[in-house]
Amino acid sequence: MANDKAPKASKSTKENKENKENKKNKKNTSLRLDNKTLKALKIHAIEIDSSVQKIIEQLIHNYLDEVKNK
Repeated sequence: MANDKAPKASKSTKENKENKENKKNKKNTSLRLDNKTLKALKIHAIEIDSSVQKIIEQLIHNYLDEVKNK
């Protein structure tokens, strides 16, 4: 049976190095969301070619900027 999957594009060495450095500066956390909220967030992330992590991180940055400027 033939392999129907296209070969994955490999990341450049520079992109891999940047990703590793970026991960070093981040810590894991977890949060609980109800199923509908998480599903909607995942769908939205796909639609805007982003990720749940990026969306939440940006929301937190915006919130912290807002409360800092009060």
